[in-house]
Amino acid sequence: YVMLLTLSPYTPRFRDRVSPPGVMIRPYLNGFTIAFNVSQPNTWQPYVDNMHHFLAAYDDKVQEEKNIECVPGQYFLQGGSDSEEKKACQFKRSLLQNCSGIGDPTFGYSKGQPCILLKMNRIIGYRPGAGVPVSVDCKVQKGNESHLRSVDFYPGNGTFDLMYYPYYGKFTHVNYTSPLVAMHFTDVQKNYLVPIQCSLNGKGIINNLNSDRFLGRIIFTLSIGK
Repeated sequence: YVMLLTLSPYTPRFRDRVSPPGVMIRPYLNGFTIAFNVSQPNTWQPYVDNMHHFLAAYDDKVQEEKNIECVPGQYFLQGGSDSEEKKACQFKRSLLQNCSGIGDPTFGYSKGQPCILLKMNRIIGYRPGAGVPVSVDCKVQKGNESHLRSVDFYPGNGTFDLMYYPYYGKFTHVNYTSPLVAMHFTDVQKNYLVPIQCSLNGKGIINNLNSDRFLGRIIFTLSIGK
């Protein structure tokens, strides 16, 4: 009991073994295969609904009410005690442009050009990239590389801006919304199972451990039928 009294509810005592971040995708519906037929809306509508539900917290008005505008390109370091509530930077869904669901409420699924969102896991105090923003790239994980001919990244060129880091924990960083990178698969071979690997790239990032498919990368399959 005495030892428990020495632990802080805000910050882990030991963080020297914290690994680089893992990643996750949205939409996520019971697996890492995103399969649908463009001509059958009932096959892609669940993915669209999942995206809208996930992005509700990123609505521009919600972000403007809860969070502040920050200075891009630098870490948002905040002082004060561990228990002091921290401010969070705005990440508006409009930053995702063609993958925001604003201009195209189907996120490209109705055209066979699906958007997929990539999110880094939260790690208290972690500053990814050692001063340089972490970027994302995607490629065919195994098979014919020509099956993935074009991917657009948002925002910008597909980077996680430094201003969203470090994260201070759920007790004090209460309005924190994780930054996202949207991947718009505008030209994928139809009627094929295309395994895709999207990876984080930056200093201190690990993305090549065969024993962990989520550490610094994620592998999923696109199957787009006509």
